Amino acid sequence: MPRLHRAFALTGLLLLAQGVAAEKLRLVADAWPPFTDATLVNGGLATDIVSTALARAGYASEFEQVPWARALMGLGEGRYDVLVNAWYNDERKKLGQFSSEYLLNRVRFLKRKDAPIEYNSLQQLHTYPIAIVRGYAYSPAFDKDESLQKVPVHSFAMAVRMLAADRVKLTLEDEYVARYYLAREAPSVRNAVEFLPRPLSENSLHILVSLKNPRHKQIVAGFEREIAAMKADGSYAKLMRQHGM
Repeated sequence: MPRLHRAFALTGLLLLAQGVAAEKLRLVADAWPPFTDATLVNGGLATDIVSTALARAGYASEFEQVPWARALMGLGEGRYDVLVNAWYNDERKKLGQFSSEYLLNRVRFLKRKDAPIEYNSLQQLHTYPIAIVRGYAYSPAFDKDESLQKVPVHSFAMAVRMLAADRVKLTLEDEYVARYYLAREAPSVRNAVEFLPRPLSENSLHILVSLKNPRHKQIVAGFEREIAAMKADGSYAKLMRQHGM
């Protein structure tokens, strides 16, 4: 190969390498097991799904875990490219572009298996003590209902143990989060409780891609394409099983 051609080829390879390096996306989320947590396998269920879909779309990525407020601020400033675990609201559209839903969060009530409790409306639950995690928002209707007997506790683990001991009649949590913590409880707790069929609320989970990234539209399009392909080829379901879901 003539020297000039070799020089052009080398330059092309260097530019290609720089282009690939430039496409390494900075993923960010707060600690929210089992969805996002740096101590879990591949950063948790949501981080694993998102990074896998992005990799299939041609984007390398790295994950950083920071408090939620810092994650949002960093996305808006362009220090991060992708917020892994975003619920939709209009205010966040000023910071980034939402993908379509890739997971669904269902907040569900839990009761003791031997308790004959049914739930079709909140009014049915007014006579039951309900353990709630202090500071959590569950749904606008639930949070505003002052007739509900809410018993504030520090964590879902404490709430479900109180439920198993019959100190309260109900508790509630996102279904995936509840299953994650129940799997780590003693059988005497885990086997004593069950979910009520009807969810209190449902929230779709999205990625939010920073508007500071000039390729945000392409990133979202590639992510959505690969999520659909993963669901079709079974790899999405495989990841869910690998994370115990």
